[in-house]
Amino acid sequence: MARERTFRSEAIVLKRVDFGEADRLLTLYSREKGKIKAIAKGARKPQSRKTGHVELFMRSNMFFAQGRDLAIITQAEMVDGYAGLRGDLVRTTYAAYAAELLDRFTVEEDRHVGIYNLLADALGWLTESDDLMLAARYYELRLLSLTGFQPQLFQCVACSEPIQEQDQFFSAELGGLLCPDCQTMDRRAVAVTAVAVKVLRYLQSRKWETVGVLQLKRPLQHELERIMHYYLTYILERDLKSVDFLRRLREEAALFSSEE
Repeated sequence: MARERTFRSEAIVLKRVDFGEADRLLTLYSREKGKIKAIAKGARKPQSRKTGHVELFMRSNMFFAQGRDLAIITQAEMVDGYAGLRGDLVRTTYAAYAAELLDRFTVEEDRHVGIYNLLADALGWLTESDDLMLAARYYELRLLSLTGFQPQLFQCVACSEPIQEQDQFFSAELGGLLCPDCQTMDRRAVAVTAVAVKVLRYLQSRKWETVGVLQLKRPLQHELERIMHYYLTYILERDLKSVDFLRRLREEAALFSSEE
């Protein structure tokens, strides 16, 4: 079937690279077509009408013309620029993480409105929330659910018995929790405290409006992050660039605080 010569879609900018003398090659996640690559011609020119509408993490209504190899953005009008991300390196890095994670979990032109809405919502959370680590964990669990990798947190993945309120083990290979009796089913499973299990279940089964008011202690936040990154790295078979950068930002912030 022939491709449409033109189409419209709301889209969010995941990545951008300079292309030619004045253009940009964008990776977008669009409501209508899923992930696509498109050229924003002249976007690097200060006088271009597109410049302010196709920046990283912006959500815009776009009009496309189908080129021979790539779509070409002919018009763009911003819907939400997530202004709170701009000028805040930590928030920007979390947004980059959300975009990179979605990019790794999706293939081109596989439409999924739920994933699009999740990304749009997540950028809002990362713009406004006082707890970026909590927002990131919630986003990870939602994205895993939408892409078919939801971890099993309510039953042991080996014996199927209900998980009790005690310390457990998490198996990335088996995709969920192992009870203490089944720990040997995966020697690489990592220990998980009972409170971390409780929080992960809560995040998986509640809306953000309910979750966003939680106040978690920093050691628990780091435990949740460690578990989720262990699982994500196993699924994706690689580390994420934005995770490493975020760690370095934290180390520098901690060093700066200790010197004051």
